[in-house]
Amino acid sequence: MISYVTLGVNNLTAAKAFYGELLAELGGKSLLDMGRIAFFGKSMAQPMLAICEPFNQQPATPGNGNMVSFQPGSKEKVDALYHKAIALGASCDGAPGQRIANTFYGAYIKDTDGNKLCFCHFG
Repeated sequence: MISYVTLGVNNLTAAKAFYGELLAELGGKSLLDMGRIAFFGKSMAQPMLAICEPFNQQPATPGNGNMVSFQPGSKEKVDALYHKAIALGASCDGAPGQRIANTFYGAYIKDTDGNKLCFCHFG
């Protein structure tokens, strides 16, 4: 149902490097680069993440309450993605841990532009 989610960035080159390395852990790769916007995912037929310099040429700012969540498949993979993101320059916005007993395990980071991401495992 979701085609893609877009995050605004201020340094497209740095953001491409960050998301290229981070999403490779989930089998994602750069699928389409159109200059000011780039799409990452497993295929054009599956949901993708787009990063872009805003069309209005104003600075990109993170939206309060906006977040993109990735489900890598296990608690161990949540931990691994969290630590990889931190190593790539992200900041912690909630260390990995069980949030709801036996239901939701999650970790939260903010990328180098302040966009909030979640890595989670249900069950």
